[in-house]
Amino acid sequence: MHLIVGLGNIGKEYDGTRHNIGFETLDYLSGKKGITITKKEQHGVTGVYREEGQKIMLAKPTTYMNNSGLCVAGLMNFYDIPLENLLVIYDDIDLATGDVRVRQRGSAGTHNGMRSIIQHLGNPEFSRIRIGIGRPRLGSELVHYVLGRFPKSEFPAMENAVMEAAKGVDIFVKDGVDLAMNRINVRKKADQKKHAEKKPDEKKTAESNELEKSE
Repeated sequence: MHLIVGLGNIGKEYDGTRHNIGFETLDYLSGKKGITITKKEQHGVTGVYREEGQKIMLAKPTTYMNNSGLCVAGLMNFYDIPLENLLVIYDDIDLATGDVRVRQRGSAGTHNGMRSIIQHLGNPEFSRIRIGIGRPRLGSELVHYVLGRFPKSEFPAMENAVMEAAKGVDIFVKDGVDLAMNRINVRKKADQKKHAEKKPDEKKTAESNELEKSE
């Protein structure tokens, strides 16, 4: 069995907040797979689907973010899931808004949910998908920022990020974390390069328009 965990805070007041992008990714993924995430167990809610002979469990901790490890460790122990089959999806202020990165291991950084998971598992050697939410403005409090909602201008980037993360889950389950990193991370770099290559043309177009106006 694979365990795919999306991090967030339970409750309607937290819907759509930056800190709940892990939950939103699981909602999107469960919709694609035609399942619901409603079974209450081990301090969370879960839903299961099967694909290519494999059983995949989607889980949302219901402990609030700071105690996410209770749910993750509980499910891992109860179902005897190997650490290499765990994938955690969460928001990351160290990535630009909408960026998606798959990693094989790492520290918790400033993320309390990841800190709790590492503490309860006693091991940071598990896969994760980080979804960038950007950093707050200088002087702003981090807690208010992560519990705030995305402005409309960021909706397209975040919707795309959720879809990319869902692709990463599919690749992880089917082919493993190395291929997921290669495909998702490289795709993002390619998109950035393509965008950078377009800029000179856009500049020329703008200059041409200005010339036409002056004529």
